This record gives sequence, C-alpha cells and structure tokens, in this order.
Amino acid sequence: MSDVIKIAVNGAAGRMGQRVVALASADKQLKVVAGYESAESPRIGLDAGELAGVGKLGAAISAEIGSHPDVVIDFSTPEGCMTILKQCAPRGIPLVVATTGLTSQQKKLVEEAAQTSPILMAPSMSLAVNIAMKLVGDAGRALKDHSTGVDVEIIERHHRFKEDAPSGTALKFGEIVAREMGQDHHVHGREGRTGQRPRNEIGYHALRVGDNVGEHTIVFGLLGETLEVAVRGQSRDSYAAGALTAAKFLATKQPGLYSMADALKL
Repeated sequence: MSDVIKIAVNGAAGRMGQRVVALASADKQLKVVAGYESAESPRIGLDAGELAGVGKLGAAISAEIGSHPDVVIDFSTPEGCMTILKQCAPRGIPLVVATTGLTSQQKKLVEEAAQTSPILMAPSMSLAVNIAMKLVGDAGRALKDHSTGVDVEIIERHHRFKEDAPSGTALKFGEIVAREMGQDHHVHGREGRTGQRPRNEIGYHALRVGDNVGEHTIVFGLLGETLEVAVRGQSRDSYAAGALTAAKFLATKQPGLYSMADALKL
C-alpha cells in the first residue's frame, strides 16, 4: 500500500457519507476513490465529490466494489452494511462499520467476517464519546459497591430522522455500566405507577428533536449527590473525522475485530 490510503464510502449520498467524503478530500493522507449506494439509488453514476460539494474527485457512486480500495467506511443502513460486508469479507478489504441499529444477528455476521477482513465496529466514531465511555467505565467501577446504592439513567437526544431508539451509543453506555456495576434490568422509558425503582435497573430515555446531531448524558444518582457524564456533538464532522481516524488505523491491520478504543489507544 502506498503512503496515500485509498478509501471508499458506503452510503456516500447520505448526510454522514457526504461529510466523510468532504473531510477526506482535504486530508493529504487519504484519497476518495469510490462511493457506494443501493442499486436503486438515483445517485448511481454521480461523482461522490460533487455530491458532497467539494468538486469532482473521480469517485463515481456505484452499487458494487470495482477497483480494490484500501478501506471502506460504512455509514449507511443495517441492510446496506450487510450488502457491503458481503463484498468486503471475501476480498479481505478492511471495513469501518459506523452504521448503527444492527440486530444481534447482523452483529454476529460482522464478527464472522472479521475472520477474513480487518473490521472496526463502534456505536460512535466520536473522539469525545469514546473518551466519555472510558469515564463512565471508571465511574461505574468506583461506585459499584456504594453503600446506599446508585441509580443509573441514560438520556439521549438525536434528530427527528433517526430511525432507531435508543441510539447504539446509549446502549453501549448501558452495556458498560452493566458490566462494571452488575445491573441486569434495562428499562426504556416509564409510564404509570411503576413503584419504587429497583436497584438492578438502568433506565433509557430517547428524545427525537429537530436536527440534533447527538447528545448523551449518563446520570449516576446517589443519595445526597449526583454525578453526570455528558457529551454533546455540535456537528456531524466529529463523527466523520473519527471514521477517518478509524480508517487510517485499520488500513494496515490484520483480520480481526477492532474498536474505536483500539484506534484511539484508550
């Protein structure tokens, strides 16, 4: 592989895909060589750079992988992710899975594909979010055996167009809390006479408002005081930049399943 990493973007016509293309076009370490969309997309044949507003890059949008990119970044849909996974795995092409909302079965297919291709899968590409995950893990370990108990609630906000709830990032925060503190009961919202809050519960609350690109607040409620870890995205560029960091990390790796913690050395 040359010093310049050739990347392709699955979901190149989407909001996130366009930002990945735009930021990559300004990075001297990267070259956008292709974009992918479903075969039914009206954007097939268009140039990914022109679509992203950065001028022609010679990166046509197609439905299938043609020339061999060094890395593919997937910001599409669960179905689109599975489609590109089937093309990358047999050819050993590294794949950054930034798509959220995957089912358990789909995640299993990603894990199986990692036997033949380097794959990085993460619920969020954001640097700040991944640092927040480390902080939440640290807090959970410190509070696990607190004498009066600790109540954990996870509140997330995203734009009105997001199709899955809670967000994959919120669920990952809950997974971290459960691993460190032992809660095994996950509740999504509350209604009616729910009774006293169980000690083994993690609560999730999903807000869908306007064009919010993503906020997460993890609340640790103690008797007499409260600890909150909050992270807020101001633009989609934070996620796009993280995906490019992941691509650079993955380009030289052997087959296996990696995380953003690996890419960021957290």
